[in-house]
Amino acid sequence: MTDNNDQRIARDFSARSQAEQQDFIENTWCDACQKENLGLNSPCEYEQSGIIYVEGKCNVCAKMVVTEFTDDEF
Repeated sequence: MTDNNDQRIARDFSARSQAEQQDFIENTWCDACQKENLGLNSPCEYEQSGIIYVEGKCNVCAKMVVTEFTDDEF
């Protein structure tokens, strides 16, 4: 049996203000590059298990970058 809380629910990243979008695109951490703030492209926002994420590809190495939104960021 599948837990519905684990389903990925698409959200509209473009509904955020331009400033907020830019902040999430620029303030990243790439596990592959082991560097911060390299930026990401093709952002996709979703919710899973009650947590909101933005993911995209690192501007340097093109590996997937996932950022979890915290309460401080809302």
